[in-house]
Amino acid sequence: MSMIGVLFLIFLAINCFISQSAYIAYNTSQGIVSGKLNVHLVPHTHDDVGWLKTVDQYYVGANNSIRGACVQNVLDSMISALLADKNRKFIYVEQAFFQRWWKQQSETLQGLVKQLVKSGQLEFINGGMCMHDEATPHYIDMIDQTTLGHRFIKQEFDQVPRVGWQIDPFGHSAVQAYLLGAELGFDSLFFARIDYQDRKRRKDDKTLEVIWRGSKSLGSTSQIFTGVFPRHYDPPDGFTFEINDVSEPIQDDITLFDYNVQERVDDFVAAALAQANVTRTNHIMWAMGTDFRYQYANTWFRQMDKFIHYVNKDGRVNALYSTPSIYTDAKYATNESWPVKDDDFFPYADKENTYWTGYFSSRPAFKGYVRMMSGYYLAARQLEFFKGRSKSGPNTDALADALAIAQHHDAVTGTQRQHVASDYAKRLAMGYVEAEELVASSLACLAESTSKTECGNPMGKLKQCPLLNVSYCPPSEMTLSSGKSMVVLVYNSLGWKREDVIRIPVINESITIHDSSGKEIESQLIPIANASLKLRNYYIQAYLGKSPSVTPKYWLAFMASAPPLGFSTYVLSNVKNPGKLTHYTNSRNLVNADIKQSYVFYSAYAGSDVDPQASGAYIFRPNGTYPIKTEQQGLLTVIRGPVLDEVHEQINTWISQITRIYKGKEHVEVEFMVGPIPIDDGIGKELASQITTAMETNKTFYTDSNGRDFIKRIRDYRTDWELQVNQPVAGNYYPVNLGLYMEDEKREFSVLVDRSVGGSSLEDGQIELMLHRRFLHDDTKGVGEVLNETVCVSEECTGLTIQGKFYFRIDPLGEGAKWRRTVGQEIYSPFLLAFTEQDGDNWTGSHVPTYSFMDPSYSLPDNVAVVTLQELEDGKVLLRLAHLYETGEDKDLSVVASVELRKLFHGKKISKVTETSLSANQDRVEMERKKLRWKIAGAVKDEAEVFRGRPVSSSNLVVELGPMEIRTFIIGFEPSVHGLVLCT
Repeated sequence: MSMIGVLFLIFLAINCFISQSAYIAYNTSQGIVSGKLNVHLVPHTHDDVGWLKTVDQYYVGANNSIRGACVQNVLDSMISALLADKNRKFIYVEQAFFQRWWKQQSETLQGLVKQLVKSGQLEFINGGMCMHDEATPHYIDMIDQTTLGHRFIKQEFDQVPRVGWQIDPFGHSAVQAYLLGAELGFDSLFFARIDYQDRKRRKDDKTLEVIWRGSKSLGSTSQIFTGVFPRHYDPPDGFTFEINDVSEPIQDDITLFDYNVQERVDDFVAAALAQANVTRTNHIMWAMGTDFRYQYANTWFRQMDKFIHYVNKDGRVNALYSTPSIYTDAKYATNESWPVKDDDFFPYADKENTYWTGYFSSRPAFKGYVRMMSGYYLAARQLEFFKGRSKSGPNTDALADALAIAQHHDAVTGTQRQHVASDYAKRLAMGYVEAEELVASSLACLAESTSKTECGNPMGKLKQCPLLNVSYCPPSEMTLSSGKSMVVLVYNSLGWKREDVIRIPVINESITIHDSSGKEIESQLIPIANASLKLRNYYIQAYLGKSPSVTPKYWLAFMASAPPLGFSTYVLSNVKNPGKLTHYTNSRNLVNADIKQSYVFYSAYAGSDVDPQASGAYIFRPNGTYPIKTEQQGLLTVIRGPVLDEVHEQINTWISQITRIYKGKEHVEVEFMVGPIPIDDGIGKELASQITTAMETNKTFYTDSNGRDFIKRIRDYRTDWELQVNQPVAGNYYPVNLGLYMEDEKREFSVLVDRSVGGSSLEDGQIELMLHRRFLHDDTKGVGEVLNETVCVSEECTGLTIQGKFYFRIDPLGEGAKWRRTVGQEIYSPFLLAFTEQDGDNWTGSHVPTYSFMDPSYSLPDNVAVVTLQELEDGKVLLRLAHLYETGEDKDLSVVASVELRKLFHGKKISKVTETSLSANQDRVEMERKKLRWKIAGAVKDEAEVFRGRPVSSSNLVVELGPMEIRTFIIGFEPSVHGLVLCT
């Protein structure tokens, strides 16, 4: 080293020695600066409402051997950091966590937090109980969980969330955009996960930000500004500052070594300019956080304070604390024109062999349980209102909370660890138990109230059968001795009269059935299949810890009808003459010969040294397709009778099915039992059913979006970019919640499902549904546990068996929608059955045999459903009505429909009707007034004419609904006639 160099080092050392550390007041007050690139720093945490740990373990910080995550610490620390500097900001999403935390705080701290919210330092984004998934939930569940969170925020803070923040779900649905976005009053929607090919194209074209029109029927009236992050939902590399993160902090104390202010400012500017190159306008957003961050919030805010201070002193770009709402307003103010996006963002792949389409079908039993509880919750809320909400008795709140949490994107998806899945199921079961008590008392009360004005404590104890899906129903399995009979109340939660076949297990062979008028009706006894009895006995032992006391021999089937929003009563009695026993025959002609239904399994790719990506809870990566042939070519069991025909078939040792056709119905019902999937050969398997026709479908099929709109799919094709096909099976799978269909020049073939599944059409004329999955390897997407569900009895465990149903029908072209929509509603909202035993006529002699909440002469139109009918805490009623059809879907039913509120609320005097946003947290008129009107770039294909219902007139109280429209109302009633029936 030269003498000059030595002298320079001595000079620096002396300078450092005589310098002293000093307090630096960081200027964090900077706002938007026109003419510069504005970098919006958005501090956030992403807190999964269950995943590797249960929701409560995540909240309190338990089970940290799995992951050191404590949401309680996040919220404590974040609030303290915001109070320390009025310029800092933070956004929070998951109300399931925030509500837990809020209830534990003092009034003083709650007051401080309310000030933070009022000032805009703390902003609630999305605002639901969880960040729900977008592939596997039903739209009603998405609405319900969002409403729970939004109403809490409104009640506690008088705030209305403005922005959707779906950063982690694994693909994004059209329903999320228009229904759980625009119809909530959101001004924008942001997320991270889209297909890797799509992201690259959008970055090149600067189309990461678009105007998304998710509904063909509602078009531009329900569009939303949508932003896709250029990378994940974390900051650019080098800018994460959790206590154990490795990013270099700004070291700005000149008395210490490694002073790096200019170096870090240069890093910041370089990252900002790189993002600006793929984004329109002079505004970019950095998501400053990721999973369970800010447990020690000062590690983040200290660095962001410094970056804002020094970057703005540098002057090349402008940095500021921001929120997605501020960012959205800034984008809007630029007056930029934006490209339009249609349809959805499914399927999602993050690499060429990594398609996140497996979770569409993972944990099918849990998916089925969620769907069953969803329909039950809808009916229970109706009955809670009819009876009158009790402040002290059982209610539906626990079931509401459990269902809300279950919509999380690592819950109903089936992508959680097993102990977390058990926790979700336990919460649903606990919620059901309380709701079951409410339902039983409400039905008994309504049946007892002959005067329709009041009832005391109901005499009869009504029982229900939550395990009827495994052929277990103790109330119906009693011996009908002389003089005793079984009373069955059949409740219909739909807004129109319906008829459907009821099947219950019974002991007696000689049973007669009388309807509400006393008329004997036709019935049929069907032997319970051996596979069903085996399943029943094993799973009752597993779940209840006991063996069933009796074994029923038969299903009793009969056609039941019930009025809209009401019930009918059926009485089952023993008779001396034998019942209608069915006969057996060897035949394969029950189902039309040009439709073939079969099973295949995909062997699961296990990963390799070259490509470690395995099939697992998230990922579908098949390694070969293997048709399953019937192992025993013996007789089929064919059962024919006056109510239904059945074919029982044992495919192999782990697959059996029953195919049914009901008299008077024109569709086929397939009940399948699959499992345990064998893995003794060391190969994971994914079981699918294929339904093959001779139709020429030209690679095209249609799948539903969360049970609402149907979206056109073309095999090996994407509407937004030229697809490079790497996985021809997994890359053509889509989420199915209601059903899917295909068509040719003359016919359309439809399939409906009873839960969320993955589905596709991999060959022309064929539809495929994934029914069950079992693995030996994890797919390395974070869950860290193999998806291998088992059931245990006496410490001996076997693989899970799945029992479920799907339905199919063929129609002339253009005529299948009515079946899909009507039967789809019936599948989601099956008859609710309640049982009691009577001696003589002690029940029927003192109870009304039939009841309807509505005007007896009135029924809802065939194209309208009651989505929500719920009494709120203040005695008002939350009502949602949904049009079931899209524009042009049906020649008769894709029209404006009308609902007469006076007839719907028969016997009640309506005092006020207020239309609100979808989540009932703001006036609809005010929501529309505040809506941002975005400019569109380029030519847009012609929109179908949009029809929306007119405002409700106080004179006629008629609600109009256009195709795919859902309207939400808060309804008040005159106090003197509140509650059609008052039960004490």
